Amino acid sequence: MTSLDKPTEHTEDTDQDARAVTEAALFEAFGGVRGMVETVLPGLLFVTIYTINKDLHLSAIAALGVSLLLVVVRLAMKDTVKHAFSGVFGVAFGVVFAMMTGNAKDFYLPGMLYTLGLALAYIITTLCGVPLIGLMLGPVFKENLSWRTRNPGRKKAYAKASWAWGLILLAKCAILFPLYWWADTTQLGWVLVTLKIPPFLLAVWLTWVFLAKAPPPIDVFAEMEAEERAEQERKAALAGEHGELPTGARHRRD
Repeated sequence: MTSLDKPTEHTEDTDQDARAVTEAALFEAFGGVRGMVETVLPGLLFVTIYTINKDLHLSAIAALGVSLLLVVVRLAMKDTVKHAFSGVFGVAFGVVFAMMTGNAKDFYLPGMLYTLGLALAYIITTLCGVPLIGLMLGPVFKENLSWRTRNPGRKKAYAKASWAWGLILLAKCAILFPLYWWADTTQLGWVLVTLKIPPFLLAVWLTWVFLAKAPPPIDVFAEMEAEERAEQERKAALAGEHGELPTGARHRRD
């Protein structure tokens, strides 16, 4: 174990810094308040319009239109569009499904299937020793996959967080799929909109709790930069021992 792999001695300031870094990383990874609004708004608009006039085409067009508008706004502000684009694709698939079948409930089916698939992905990757949360947040924390072999405490925290996400999403699916078969479109839509944010916030909060108590990440990018500097210094020292000038210096002399 190298010095970089050893757990950092925790002080109150260190813990506060770790929490702040974790909060910032989670905010970036999951889109924050704005990302939540972009996730909820299209579905909310669809179910609101459909509840009022039962017009599938108008509801679908409005939902897709607001999704595209959110992307345009982000592009105009030169902001990241990954959350808005994911919303557009989700809404577009829902619109296609609903239009093909003529059943307004099918607007929600792609998103429900995605949620089920994501829940299984969290659980399966954790059982395989590569928890999905770690794969998602590793680059954000600049640790990449170093947590897998060099930071066991952090790997354990990622596993706990992935279990939390998987089980929370499975519980959500256990509510939504029976409603898809038994409830009407408006009932399913309002329940789905209601369940958009609370499970998400619970999963994010649990992730923050687990990671805030975990060892700090190993910054592999800083390590690579340090290794490059050390290699340059070593070459410079060897050149000095042999009485050679560094390449740049020889060029200047010539």
